[in-house]
Amino acid sequence: MANHSTHNSGSELKLSKKLYNKSAYLNTINNSFTELLPVVPVSPVDDVSVGEFFQIYDNLFYEIPKKGEVNSHEYLIKQSTDYIGAQDVSNEIQALLDEITFLREENLTLQQNIIDLTTDDNTNTTQ
Repeated sequence: MANHSTHNSGSELKLSKKLYNKSAYLNTINNSFTELLPVVPVSPVDDVSVGEFFQIYDNLFYEIPKKGEVNSHEYLIKQSTDYIGAQDVSNEIQALLDEITFLREENLTLQQNIIDLTTDDNTNTTQ
């Protein structure tokens, strides 16, 4: 369908209009208005506080893969471990665990010695 109209300047202006039925309209025309929304810029890391970072981290916790070279819990643990020097902490913990094991074994030996001495003492007094 075409309309012809005369503009004030005396020149002819041609207008045309295309009509769609409902199904063609819904399949052809984007009516969600997403094209009219302003683009939201991605916030640089410098603009995120430590508190906000951990809020975001908590929200994404289960979406982050457990394992992976990057963008994973394994990656975060490795980065943090390297940063804080957790290997030194692990060595200290292992030394303490070794000492606990030694003391438990020594305790068992001493308890067995007490039982043996008590048993020997009871045997000697009954004879």
